[in-house]
Amino acid sequence: MTTQETPAEVKAQCEQFRQTFASLRQEIGKVMVGQQPVVDAVLVALFAGGNVLLEGVPGLGKTLLVRTLAQTLHLPFSRIQFTPDLMPADVIGTNIVSEDHDTGRRSFEFQQGPIFAQVVLADEINRATPKTQSALLEAMQERSVTVAGHTYTLDAPFLVLATQNPIEQEGTYPLPEAQLDRFLLKIDVGYAGLEDLMEIIDRTTGADNPVASQVIDGPKILEYQDLVRQVIVAPHVKQYAARLVLATHPETNTAAGGPSGPTNRYVRCGVSPRGAQALILAGKVRALVDGRFHVSYQDIQDVAPSCLRHRVLLNFEAEADRIRADDLVKEILKLTPTQPTELAGIQS
Repeated sequence: MTTQETPAEVKAQCEQFRQTFASLRQEIGKVMVGQQPVVDAVLVALFAGGNVLLEGVPGLGKTLLVRTLAQTLHLPFSRIQFTPDLMPADVIGTNIVSEDHDTGRRSFEFQQGPIFAQVVLADEINRATPKTQSALLEAMQERSVTVAGHTYTLDAPFLVLATQNPIEQEGTYPLPEAQLDRFLLKIDVGYAGLEDLMEIIDRTTGADNPVASQVIDGPKILEYQDLVRQVIVAPHVKQYAARLVLATHPETNTAAGGPSGPTNRYVRCGVSPRGAQALILAGKVRALVDGRFHVSYQDIQDVAPSCLRHRVLLNFEAEADRIRADDLVKEILKLTPTQPTELAGIQS
């Protein structure tokens, strides 16, 4: 909230944001059956200004969700199908030799790759080699691409939505830790229930072909992203988010459960500061959707699994005991109290 804006204007902006969020949810629902938590999480990442990793077995609608979201946004969209033979130049572009027909002189001209869109679907990202996967790192973090020493700035807003199959499947490569950390959220896409499955059958085997309508354009998305960053986070809530991140660090006095707790037992590498940023930004969006201009403990707890599950790197003992990252995050949430520990005079 700026000094020029009155409380009534801010309230009107928040209500407009909620209506837009609901409209996007409704339009996506015309095509996408069920999976409401997944849809909401993707929209949270859109307005938080972060990238999304969707994981699930083939055929659950991950690609359909991203394509449908792109239909609701008035933004350039591109789809990159990741395969083992895909090269970095196929993603970011390359310099090609061009000839001036009048003078006959030849020069290098940069030909943009599909990354030069604003909504980029990186389909089955873990089927490409690590070399090709790393071509996305600069674009995802700095919103720019460097080729032959020249840096090209990508248009804002910029959003990478990647899908991946479980890495246990054949023909997949684990994503590097540095790339996983650049995804604001990792969302697990599960199987459809009976009613949703019957609805999918009706929609996909009948004569109708539902299409989502455009709801919002780039400037409005940037305006809402700015509104999200103005949402208030009280010191004790901010400290809670920070303590959740610190609780994932093994071999420290902040590790959840102490020396014999789950962090020291199962975690190889804890969450980076990007995890704390993700908790706060995603929590701010959740607060706005709920009609509030302040972040609560519950907002942080609701977004914690999708913000932290891909940033907690488990060790071999966790694998032997069949402990998943979600199990660990759930345990850390239980072991981390909401009450401030060192902020005197602040009531939770």
